[in-house]
Amino acid sequence: MTRLTVLIGDDEPMIREALSEVLAAEPDLDVVAIACDAEESIALAVRHEPAVAILDMRMPGGGAHAAREIRNRSPRTKIMAFSAYGDARSVEEMGRAGVTEYVLKGVPNRDIVAAVRRVAAGAA
Repeated sequence: MTRLTVLIGDDEPMIREALSEVLAAEPDLDVVAIACDAEESIALAVRHEPAVAILDMRMPGGGAHAAREIRNRSPRTKIMAFSAYGDARSVEEMGRAGVTEYVLKGVPNRDIVAAVRRVAAGAA
């Protein structure tokens, strides 16, 4: 079985921990890096070249900035937003930055896992 590598970028420690636990429990997902801001997310994406980077929209440094830089520096990494903000402006900004799926915090864990797999498959 091919394991999908995942980077998590979020400024909230509880979100990082919970998301990491949810994804690590899946037999095909491997969390290879966890970042607390945009710059760390970019650096870790370049270092690990994960299949999927999950980025918070409003983390320090900006999720859209991180998404653009990751797309430029780690072009094989696909990007998913994971945010508490579902307003049209935020969704559009992340879409312009290269995010292929926008998931709102609070959805069931199975929806998060399914979204990661869709993003990795390029079917978002």
